[in-house]
Amino acid sequence: MDIHKLQEIVHKTRDARRKQTLPKYAPAERDTLIKKYHPDFRESAYRPIAFGPNAGEKTVRELAALLEGNSVVPMDLDLTPQHACDVLVVGGGGAGCAAALHAQAQGAKVILATKLRLGDSNTVMAQGGMQIAVTNEDSPVTHFLDTLKGGHMKNDHDLLKVMVEEGPSIAKWLLSLGVLFDRDADGNLHVKKGGGSSKPRLLTASDYTGLEIMRVLKDEVLNQKIQLLEFSAAVELLSDGKGTCTGAVLRDLDNQRFFVVAAKTVILATGGIGRLHIQGFPTSNHFGATGDGLAMSYRMGAKLMHIDTFQYHPSGAVYPEQLIGALVTEGIRSEGGHLVNARGERFVNELDTRDVVSSSIIRECEEGRGIRTMSGRIGVWLDTPLLEAEQGEGTLNKHFPAMVRQYERFGINIAKDPVLIYPTLHYQNGGVKIDVNGESDVKNLFVAGEASGGLHGRNRLMGNSLLDLMVYGKRSGLTAAARAQSGSQGKLTMEHVMKFKDEAKKHHVSADVISPMLFPAYAKKE
Repeated sequence: MDIHKLQEIVHKTRDARRKQTLPKYAPAERDTLIKKYHPDFRESAYRPIAFGPNAGEKTVRELAALLEGNSVVPMDLDLTPQHACDVLVVGGGGAGCAAALHAQAQGAKVILATKLRLGDSNTVMAQGGMQIAVTNEDSPVTHFLDTLKGGHMKNDHDLLKVMVEEGPSIAKWLLSLGVLFDRDADGNLHVKKGGGSSKPRLLTASDYTGLEIMRVLKDEVLNQKIQLLEFSAAVELLSDGKGTCTGAVLRDLDNQRFFVVAAKTVILATGGIGRLHIQGFPTSNHFGATGDGLAMSYRMGAKLMHIDTFQYHPSGAVYPEQLIGALVTEGIRSEGGHLVNARGERFVNELDTRDVVSSSIIRECEEGRGIRTMSGRIGVWLDTPLLEAEQGEGTLNKHFPAMVRQYERFGINIAKDPVLIYPTLHYQNGGVKIDVNGESDVKNLFVAGEASGGLHGRNRLMGNSLLDLMVYGKRSGLTAAARAQSGSQGKLTMEHVMKFKDEAKKHHVSADVISPMLFPAYAKKE
């Protein structure tokens, strides 16, 4: 049956779908579903890490190789610094900008170095919104409990408590900078309900919330005249030889030369690992999301946590080919959009947690109820025209203009035709272990945002990533600035890298894998 006839099934089965009773999973049934179908539980995709702080723990093969990888920096590199600062922030997304702004506000000399341009990050791709308890019917306690349940009770309680409690003050800060969150008819902040949440608490800016936040943060970084090093990729951290971080080696991507930044404190805000395409999955991540911070901090001796669990966003585009992996915002499901298999049936509560929804979609496709495209990809329908039918013409254009335009570029009118989706590699649930101020096990090395681990447990609740960026960007920036102003610049050495290389040889690990990799393997090489 061709794709157009299958689209007709979606339209014709709406009345029947409204009467359907959706499955309600008991906790044991949820666990069974996830363990059978979620990619985190494919044993063949995992192996133990050979050595280092997490030796013996399992993670996906792609990340294990990266963590054991060899440094690209020559051991005889002249470590005379070209730049010096109190706080070096590595990463130009939401967490990096927030950290830099708060550190500079404390009087610290800040350098913000970013691999690509300022703002090129996963932050700009966050569509669904930011979870903050701002209504009278909600509370940080409820937010805490929802997130804990969504994370399978594995979240770091201290990190989570700080995040939910500081949410309202973060909302005020962003509003004061000029972020244009959606408002209701009375002018109050408009909130939506997200998957896995018991209360509506998503603050949104249509379906480009992350882009709006990044617009404002980028302008503020430029307005505050923070020293910016663009197209400058961090490739190695530096230490004083006694376990304290003292700066970094960066690579100028224009001329491929290494240069050194001496810093009293370093904040890694390097984002996730989607461009490793683990298990062959497409990704929603930006081009530079290659896990750089994990590799550098691991060589430095920082402990990682929850590095065996990743988030596969339920609704990644499957058609057309040019959009493979791109996000189809969860907001469509929040507004009432149905997920529909080839028989025209709903098969899951669309607002369940992301791991349950993703597992259910994979089950439908593996058991023969998916829709196959002409190129051989498979997915299920997201009934976008349903929103127009139930809420009136123009609903999609009003609430999801970015998505409408995204599909219009390829001749698809989502107000008339449903879209095909399948889970896409979206988020790194784990990362570098941090405390409530964003500091790792390595003194003066801080980590903020997606590169950190512990906060989200084994499954991130939608909308919590943007709040994570802002809260721990702020806390790491404030703490790093205070630490720098009370301390002095330490020695610049690569002794920890030499020790790491020796360990790799002892465990017969090949030196062929270079990390950080900076760009995906399919990138054009000079």
